[in-house]
Amino acid sequence: MPPTTDIEALRATFQADLERVVNDQDLQTVRDRYLGRKQGALAALMKAMADAPPADRPALGKAANALKRTIEQALTHRRTTLQASVRPAGAVDVTLPGREIPFGRRHPLTLIREQVESIFGAMGFEILQGPQVEDDYHNFEALNMPPDHPARDMQDTFYLDRPMSGVGETPSTDPATLLRTHTSGMQIRYMETHEPPVRIIAPGTVFRRDTPDLTHSPMFVQVEGLLVGEGITMADLKGTLVAFLRAFFDADTRVMFRPSFFPYTEPSAEVFISCVFCDSTGCPVCKQTGWLEILGCGMVHPAVFEAVGYDPERYTGWAFGLGIDRVALLKHRVEDIRLFYDNDLRLLEQFPH
Repeated sequence: MPPTTDIEALRATFQADLERVVNDQDLQTVRDRYLGRKQGALAALMKAMADAPPADRPALGKAANALKRTIEQALTHRRTTLQASVRPAGAVDVTLPGREIPFGRRHPLTLIREQVESIFGAMGFEILQGPQVEDDYHNFEALNMPPDHPARDMQDTFYLDRPMSGVGETPSTDPATLLRTHTSGMQIRYMETHEPPVRIIAPGTVFRRDTPDLTHSPMFVQVEGLLVGEGITMADLKGTLVAFLRAFFDADTRVMFRPSFFPYTEPSAEVFISCVFCDSTGCPVCKQTGWLEILGCGMVHPAVFEAVGYDPERYTGWAFGLGIDRVALLKHRVEDIRLFYDNDLRLLEQFPH
């Protein structure tokens, strides 16, 4: 093949590369590729002339020099074109397509809460809101937790300062206030102003002195439920919770009740569901048991009815407490509860609107 053919092929390759240049960095890359002193294509061509027949060398050298001038001129012209296309600072390129505006989404904990409210709302439960700053009576005492109860320990509760009567004076004798440790106080507040029958749930943010880890947070969302009337039994409680859990997870969810203790219910139970991660075959999440604890519940203690003026000989009822954050961990297979509060869009964008 004549040596000039290599020059023509190199010219065609250069033109193709030059057409793909869109910025200064691309232009410098093409310059180095063809005009580089050591690795450039023209430098390699010049070295190859030594193997050409002596009679062809003058013509080959002339053609190579002409190609070099052509490449240099083309690169200079392309640089001028690129510089002319640069927009002044602050200028708007009206030819660009419009940018897609991202839509906001409800937080995954909000979605779980709305689903819980929807299920119990369909069962006829009223949804209540309550104060996050609660008094000692509604948070503890009326719920059958006397002053020496362990739940009142400062390690568990965020107590607020008692009101002061004035500068330099002793603290007021007004009841202590605190950040509520559960939404059970709304049960007391509602029963104080309403006669049975009662059918309510109270979702809301609660606070405890917990060290943040994979499954604990000093602030989390809880839902308390309460049903009071004549002839209410443990069977009503079990039937309601089984129906709720199967509606929330799926119809094949198995539910187990295990005896437990809570100061404001008697008898009390912890409720477990079949492990959503291993389908009860045993895994590290369920500690090889096949079961996951989901909530606590029980029949309302007569002392609670006495605190609100209900006749415990006439009325019975049940209550439960459900942690929205824990349910969200299981529902969405999230391993760390802290991820719900980091506001990392990479996580939040995975949930539906």
